[in-house]
This record gives sequence, C-alpha cells and structure tokens, in this order.
Amino acid sequence: MTSGTQPPQADPGNPQHPEAAPQAPREQGAHEAAQQTGYEPAPPEPASYEAPQPGSPPPYEATAPQAGYPQHEAPQPGYAQNEAPQPGYPSYEPQRASRQDPAAPPGAPDMAGPAQPAHAPQQTDQAAWWHPAAASDPWRDPGSQAVIETRAVPHAPAPEPLPVRAPRARPALGLVIAVSAVTALIAGTLGAAVGIWATRSGPGNGSFLGAEPQTDRDVSSVAGVVEQIMPSVVTVLTADGGNGSGFIVSDDGYVMTNHHVVVGGGSEPAESLQVLFSDGNVTTAEVIGSDPDSDVAVLRIEGAEHPAMVLADSDKVAVGDPVLAVGAPLGLSSTVTEGIISAIDRPVLTENNNGEVESVMAAIQTDAAINPGNSGGPLTDIAGQVIGINTAIASTAAEGEAGNIGIGFAIPINQAKRIADEIIATGSASHTVLGAELGESELGVGVTLSEIVEGSPADDAGLQDGDVLTSFNGNMVAENTELIALIRKLAPGTVVTVVYERNGEEHTAQVTLEAASD
Repeated sequence: MTSGTQPPQADPGNPQHPEAAPQAPREQGAHEAAQQTGYEPAPPEPASYEAPQPGSPPPYEATAPQAGYPQHEAPQPGYAQNEAPQPGYPSYEPQRASRQDPAAPPGAPDMAGPAQPAHAPQQTDQAAWWHPAAASDPWRDPGSQAVIETRAVPHAPAPEPLPVRAPRARPALGLVIAVSAVTALIAGTLGAAVGIWATRSGPGNGSFLGAEPQTDRDVSSVAGVVEQIMPSVVTVLTADGGNGSGFIVSDDGYVMTNHHVVVGGGSEPAESLQVLFSDGNVTTAEVIGSDPDSDVAVLRIEGAEHPAMVLADSDKVAVGDPVLAVGAPLGLSSTVTEGIISAIDRPVLTENNNGEVESVMAAIQTDAAINPGNSGGPLTDIAGQVIGINTAIASTAAEGEAGNIGIGFAIPINQAKRIADEIIATGSASHTVLGAELGESELGVGVTLSEIVEGSPADDAGLQDGDVLTSFNGNMVAENTELIALIRKLAPGTVVTVVYERNGEEHTAQVTLEAASD
C-alpha cells in the first residue's frame, strides 16, 4: 500500500462486504431445506442398489455443511474464506466459472461421479449458503446449473518506482589488428582492421554444485600436447609493425619461419627481428637467411638449451590425419586450432608484395583454422610433431581481406628442413629441376615437354621434345604447376619414375633429378 492513499470505499449492497454479518448458524433438517429451495429429495434407488453404511453420506449427496459456510472450513464472518483482510479493505475472491459436463452418449457408464462443489458467495439475508434464485440445489443435484456470484478485483495503487542504478562501466575495446594480403599469412599493417572486443567480469560469488572438476590432463591429450609444444612456438614481430610466427628447431636457437615473414612489407629480408615467447619474454633473433622460391627462412636466437620441436616425416602423413595449427593469427599469440589433413601434394602458387608469383609448392592442405599471422608457425600431427610450416590460405575475398575459409596450406616439413639445412650451411638453398621447358598445358592430357635442355636429367633419361608427361613419381599430372610443385618438393639426386606418351604410345623412364645450375 502507498502512504496517504485512501483505501477503496466499501459497498454495503455487496454480500461479500466485510461489514455484512451472517445469520447465526442453527441446525436445519433436510425437509426444511427442501421447503426453502423448493427441491424435494430424490426417490430411493432401486432394490439392486447397495445401501450405504450407517453414518456415511448417501450416494450423490454431499455431507451437509454447517449452515452459512462452505463445508471444508469455516472462515471468519464477513470475509472470503482464503484469508481475512485487514479491517477497512475489501475481501478478495477469485473469479469462478461454472462447469457443465457434456452429455454422455446413451448407454455409456457414468465415469464422472458426482459434481465437485464450488464455493458460492455467502448470503447475508438467510442461513442458506447457495443462491436462493437457483432452479435447484447444485450441491445435491449434480445435473443442475450452479449460479456463482463474482466481483471484480479492486485495482491496487501503482507501485513506487525502483531507484535508478548507476550504469556499470563497459569493458574496454581490445586490440585492433591489421590483416595482410590474400595468400601471404603475415599479419601486418596492410589490409582491413579487425576489432576484437575483450570482455572481462569479476569472479562469481555463488556456489557450484557437483563433483570437483578434473584438471589433470593426459600428456597424450590435445591439451597435454599443446602444453608441451607451446614454449617452442614464437611470434615473429616484423619491421613494418606486423607479425608472423615461427618455431624452434634446435636447442642452440635456430627458428624456422616463412620468407615472406622476414621480408614483411618490403622486398628484402630484415637483418634481425624481435621474437615473442609464449611466456611473454621478448628477444632479438638474427635472420640467417631465406629462400623466396620455397618461402622458407631461418632465424637464430641467442642462448642454449632451447626447447626444440620434433620434426616428423611429412611423407608419411595421410588424408584424414588430425592436425594442430599453432601461431599468432591477427597478432593473437599462442593460438591453437585443430583440424585434419584435407589433401596432400596440393599445387599452390604464392605471390610477393608486387603481385608476382614467387613460390610454388606441393602443399599439405588442412581445414584447421589458419589466418594472417599464422605464417611460419608449425602444423603438427596430433602428437605435436611438426609436419609442415603454415604458409598460405585460399580465399574468396578481395585482396587485403583474406580470412580463414577452411582451406589452408603448409609447406611439407621434409622439404622445409632440407631448405633450412642448406641455408644454415651455405646461406642459400638449391632448387631441384627436371631440365625441360614446359609447353601449353591441356587439362586432362598431361604436361607437354616442349623443349628438353641438353645435358639435363630429362635429356639423360631419354625424353624428347614433344613428349607428354602423364605421371611423375606415382602422381598423375595434368597441368604445369602440378609438375613443378612435385619436382621442387624433392631433393636433388632423387630418382623418380615418369610415364610419358610419344606418338600415341606410352613409355616409362627413370630420371635422376638435379639442382639448378644458377
């Protein structure tokens, strides 16, 4: 109630008014009740009907209530039976609707039983508590219509408004990071900005039900593997303010990454770069060398006893194997995503900052989420052994707006390790060649060897101008890029079997690949 508000005025003409006093209760016989209501008791049941036990109410007849009150409980005089209101306020009685049972089909047994009594409003001018104008007594005749008097619920005063709370401070906007070019997965200052909203909240004060959570994870689980390899993964901070990723491959501090990471937004590799470890420490790494044709680069950090990652045999991977991609997509260091190997030996071209084709690779394709900033980070098997270097993604977006669509590519680690070893040993890397100029590719026909270089591996194997190569080292080839990628994947000195067509006839030859002379 609201202070200063007068209660609703009482209605003396209402039988439920709190000032109305009921008649004093008295004993009333059935015959007298019949005289008041005009209802005579029903004749006795046939002889086949079993008479009730002495003292029990007759069939289809409720126990006679006390005069003036409903039978279940006697309320205080003048109030509705549920609860007595405070003096001066009207009683509250909910609306009640009468019920009429539908007519049963002929011959159907009576399953409903006697009608349940509904409480009628109290009358003030007589002791009877049913409506005096009713055609018959609904409490003794289940087939009669009940007449229920109701009254509207009084309108309560409007509640007082709640006090206005002071607005809570919104969490600050976090990290706005730049996205790089379409195929080069280095997060830099080029491209569209991506906003990341950091949401923070205080600790809860409520209790939690259930068993204690299990936090001890098996070392073979994904969480256990990530815990082991994360100290070996670094974020490479580029000179133009962007970032890539890398991973330690030796305890004396060698780090593998991509060539386009050490180049950043320029055309030449930097001499040194900053690297960020998973524990937050930052140190300077020297750029040992890089190879644009394979997109592999090597850094070195000072110190010894660094946690090196295990390098797996990428020739043993299969489509469907589970993998993990680790790195710093969009500058978010120590990010892990999981997927599978979607394809192997996928021919992929990457471009430099000028839009020119720079590298060709027979890549491992994965659906693990890879984004700009993942470049140079490891793609591992489920045991945490490196099977590739995350390098590129496919995209349907416009240039500068690339993002993960579930198609990412990694340089096989066997190829990357060979290139890195050569860079560490000599400062540069060799490139494997077949020794033939390639002609126009006809889809589904193979690759035409338009001109064989004299003294080359192809010439030594007996291949001639115009031969159409249809298989290389057990892989069917249908386009030039596919053949180039498969050749560059292998080391110089590797012996491969090729299948070719000449004058409509199929032939086979053994070719020993060599390094390019330049």
